[in-house]
This record gives sequence, structure tokens and C-alpha cells, in this order.
Amino acid sequence: MKRLFITLMLVFGVASPSFAIDGTEMLKTIDANLNPESFEMYRKLINVEPNGSKKEFLMYSVKKGKDKIASVFLSPASEKGRSTLRVGENMWLYIPNVGKPIRITSLQSITGGIFNNADIMRLDYHQEYHCETVEKEAGGYLLHLKAKTSAVAYDKIKMWAGGQKLLPTKIECYAASGILLKTLYFSDIKSFDDTLTRPSVIETDSPLYKGYKSIMLFARVKAMALSDEVFTLTFMSKLESLR
Repeated sequence: MKRLFITLMLVFGVASPSFAIDGTEMLKTIDANLNPESFEMYRKLINVEPNGSKKEFLMYSVKKGKDKIASVFLSPASEKGRSTLRVGENMWLYIPNVGKPIRITSLQSITGGIFNNADIMRLDYHQEYHCETVEKEAGGYLLHLKAKTSAVAYDKIKMWAGGQKLLPTKIECYAASGILLKTLYFSDIKSFDDTLTRPSVIETDSPLYKGYKSIMLFARVKAMALSDEVFTLTFMSKLESLR
């Protein structure tokens, strides 16, 4: 009953002096509002350079539960058939004609832009971060998140979330030194089916890469039942067969 009451307060913005805001439950609500439990999605990633030139990637991805996500590149031709797999903190890249998946890290970028592998193979936030504090702000909340382990891409995150349905609007990502690594901006909220309404655009920039930016466009997010076999090294070469 207490959890239900807290959820209602988060959704409708009702404050009560007898209940502190539960940051952990709020973060779980945000995760649930962003993604179904098990789903497929199509995304386009666009890297923009200071001179305006662009490089685009089209990806098909599937995710199950809180710690499994796999993707395959559909274009450009130079990347077609490459696939990635993340299970918990472990990440792999499969390249056709190489045969054996290779290990990759969260801070690398398979697309070479501002989005790193942790951004592209994003797990639920509450899986990787503790919510230390929550601040009530006009129109929403500011969540202060701390990485659960040193293997997580960012040591700290500031997440602004709000709206009628609790969704992120901006996220700042910090290194352990306190340096701001990047900012993510969430926009263009769309309904993808009868149960999911979420931002369809995520844009990022970084003070470390002046003039560069990367954009992630969600074209489809749809609930889909998936077997655990899909999230294995031996299935990486067959991911496109799920489409």
C-alpha cells in the first residue's frame, strides 16, 4: 500500500510531509516508463561533426529483463551484420567473417560518436545506479545517482524527470573526478503502442568534443517475447532472423 501511495505521488506530483520521496522506486518507475519488460526496437544513430557532415547507422535491437540487450547493424553496408551483446556488465562485438565475438568495454563506442557502448546498450538505470537523493523542482524532480560498481560507465548521474508520465528530460553524466562527460537531452514524446509513450529522440553533446553531437532516433519500440537463447554468443550471428 505504501509503494502504491508513493507511485501515485510521483505520477500526480502530490507531496506529503509524512512520506519522503522514494528515489529507488522513482528510478524503477522511470525505467518502466521508458521500456517494456521484453521488447524489440529500431533505432537510427546519427553522428554530426562540426562541419555539418553526418554518419548514420540503422540498428535492430532486442532487450529482455533488466540486464540483457542485443543489437545488429542493418546499415550502412560497411557495418551490416555486425552485432553486439550485453549481459550485465559484459559486452561483446561480433564481426561477420571473423567468427569469434570479441570483448568490448562500456566506454568504447561501436559507432565512433559521442554515444558510447553503455549508452547504445543501455540497461535499466536502477540496475547500475543507486539513487542517493531526490530534489523536487518546478515541473518535476532532479535525481542524483551514484554508480553501484566501478565497472559502470559514469560515476555519477544527474537526471531531470517529470511530465504527466514520469520520464527523463535531461541527464548529465560525470566521471569520478567530477568532470562533466556528456549531457543527454530527451525530446519528442511519442506513443509507440497502446501501453508505451516515451521520448523518441535522445541527443547528446560533450564539453570534451566541442562542436560534435550524436542523435538517437527511435522508430519503433514494441513488446516482444524473447528466449534466453537470443542473448548468447552463439546467437549473435543470427540476430537479424528475429525481424
